[in-house]
Amino acid sequence: MTDSQATSSFRLAFVPGVTPSKWVGVWRERLPDVPLTLLPLPAAEGSRTLREGEADAGLLRLPVDRSTLSAIPLYIETTVVLVPKEHRLTESAEVTLADLAEEIVLDPLDDVLDWEGGAGRPGTPAKYRPATTGDAVELVAAGIGVLIAPQSLARLHHRRDVAYRPLTDAPQSQVALAWPEDRTTDLVEEFIGIVRGRTVNSTRGRGETPPQPKKQRAADKARQKGQQQGAAKGAAAAKAGSGRTRSGTAKPKPKSGTGSGKSSKPRRRS
Repeated sequence: MTDSQATSSFRLAFVPGVTPSKWVGVWRERLPDVPLTLLPLPAAEGSRTLREGEADAGLLRLPVDRSTLSAIPLYIETTVVLVPKEHRLTESAEVTLADLAEEIVLDPLDDVLDWEGGAGRPGTPAKYRPATTGDAVELVAAGIGVLIAPQSLARLHHRRDVAYRPLTDAPQSQVALAWPEDRTTDLVEEFIGIVRGRTVNSTRGRGETPPQPKKQRAADKARQKGQQQGAAKGAAAAKAGSGRTRSGTAKPKPKSGTGSGKSSKPRRRS
């Protein structure tokens, strides 16, 4: 951790239904000296909050403004239909859009599903648009209509008198980590590593050395192998020449008949 990290804090925004607790727990284990502040936001306020610098990063639903924000998709949410507990659709394990043809379908102002890119919204639109998904769930409980939403929002607004079933052919929402493109700080990089599952010893980040191309790695490996072979040959040659003199000639052998090589003294005559 750098000195700047030790004296900084990290502000993480998140929209309704998103649960950041797992990643926050990892952050507090790895960076106990850097406070992390959670900023819950309405669904429509995520991009604006990041653009205006009110948060360092955010867990938002796509799409976001890619002209100013960077984003990493994290996971796709299951879409469900919320109905009164005794509704006929609760008899099925899952339903389709066609099953809602005769239903009044609520459309809250903070709806997060994109109906323009695929099949249109089924059933009959309700005359009144509730302000929030939470308000729409209350209308479901009152029997006014049904609601299509991500399963995470159905769990967030859980009521005993409301049930939900997976809607197999409806649009799906996707949660992403987003941050201002021009403010990719060291702490943002730290959080990116956490949500991507990097270990504490991972070298990936802002100071990471880019990986070498495959051809470059192969050339380096071949060069290293050649250096090792050359060193082995040099060691073998040095060992073979260790019995030679510095002049490169073999040591002279003692002449035959000299026995142990000691010089003999002449005999004294009588």
